[in-house]
Amino acid sequence: MPLEGTCEGQMACSTCHVIVAKDWFGKLPEASEDEEDMLDLAADLHATSRLSCQILLTEELDGLEVRIPRDSHDMQG
Repeated sequence: MPLEGTCEGQMACSTCHVIVAKDWFGKLPEASEDEEDMLDLAADLHATSRLSCQILLTEELDGLEVRIPRDSHDMQG
């Protein structure tokens, strides 16, 4: 996926911001206060927004659907 992930999972930016499908959002653990603070800086924020670096992929999340916000810009490419 074309996500920059500049801070490499340290929650120092919001470049890995994704919008989780509504059907999947409730299956995720709640976001920490630090993650919520970073999401406040994200462009195109939605009720189901999360930082993808904070989603631990497990068997229960196999098939997780997310989309990249339209205002996202991958500076790596």
